[in-house]
Amino acid sequence: MRKASGAVAAMIVAIALYFTLSWGIESLHVLTSRAYGLDDVWHSQSVYGFGRIFGLDPEQLVKVAAFFGVMKLAAAVVFAVHLGDRLRALLTGGEPNAEILESGLILVVLLSVVAIVPALWLNDFVLAQQQTIELLLAGLTAALAVIERGYDAAAPRPAPEAETAIPADARWFSPWR
Repeated sequence: MRKASGAVAAMIVAIALYFTLSWGIESLHVLTSRAYGLDDVWHSQSVYGFGRIFGLDPEQLVKVAAFFGVMKLAAAVVFAVHLGDRLRALLTGGEPNAEILESGLILVVLLSVVAIVPALWLNDFVLAQQQTIELLLAGLTAALAVIERGYDAAAPRPAPEAETAIPADARWFSPWR
């Protein structure tokens, strides 16, 4: 069982590293570009799709591109923090915080769903394929996180001491009696 848990953890780390590097590089390109990444034809197709669907002018297209860049940078930072937390847990023998990974996955799913809408609306199936792959990676990571938690839950834990929150001779406070 321990080997499966190690393999699951390695796959989670690999996918988190993928999102950290790919989305981080893409978002830094968007945020450092003079045109906010709109000069890159492939990565800006979802932004142009929003422009076609909603009739956006160039200033609004730049705002949408900057929004996607900032949100992808936030997701990349969250995954980088998760990788750091995994490294800390590996070195100190603790457990990684699962909420960090889950928040990154939520950002990935939300951004991928929002980015896939113009691709499906305008029948751009190549762009939809890229977003679907990222959605599938997020789903695989969520499933692996559940499996990893199952192994953690199966591990024996010390039983808590039997303490009651309310003493036996406690009188209930009731101001209206």
